[in-house]
Amino acid sequence: MKVFLCGGGSGIQTNEALKRLNEVIDHSKPCLYIPLAMKANMYDNCYKWIKDELKDVHIPFIEMVRTADELTTMNLKSFSFIFIGGGNTFKLLNDLKISGSYGKIKKYLDNDGIIFGGSAGAIIFGADLEACQIDDINEVNLKEIDGFDILNGISILCHYTNGTVEKTEKSRQYLLEISKHRKVMALPEEITLFINGSDMEIFGDGLYYFFEDGVITKRGENKDEYQRSYNG
Repeated sequence: MKVFLCGGGSGIQTNEALKRLNEVIDHSKPCLYIPLAMKANMYDNCYKWIKDELKDVHIPFIEMVRTADELTTMNLKSFSFIFIGGGNTFKLLNDLKISGSYGKIKKYLDNDGIIFGGSAGAIIFGADLEACQIDDINEVNLKEIDGFDILNGISILCHYTNGTVEKTEKSRQYLLEISKHRKVMALPEEITLFINGSDMEIFGDGLYYFFEDGVITKRGENKDEYQRSYNG
């Protein structure tokens, strides 16, 4: 399993992480792009964005799906990696679960697949979507909000500290409260975590934040030390 969890940034914010992605992929295969967290009328613009975002990643082309049903017939092994973009996290997870492609992606991961998830595309790999309820509206009325849980019981929030001071404080108070029963990792846009089996690498400038038992701690101050300690 190789998963890049990006806090929602792009361009210069993701340069280091995309360089690392370029080192671990099979360059003979294309990328599969999943923009399903966005509304369908945005997909053409999404494709323009992803072509620019991945311009320095050496792949033959990018294939984009427009429905989750398309995923059910695809051979995911034919792609070098899957890029799952941002938008509404509840819509994204709902589409994947209703179509049955959620299980297909899980199997792909379990067979050493590579995924780069940004914002909503990262949040779905947490324990559940409870943390992102502060940002996203559950317009699809998704009941089963459990995610892929690759961090063993930790939920994820993205774009943390990238809004106004008031927005950050509102998010902080919310995460402190839910952390009394749920561990949460809050990622700024500049930070990407690379989960590589039992190892983790940190890319981007600045800190990220961990909420547990009503307490917030800063992480990433000594990246080398933390990356060593994460193993096991």
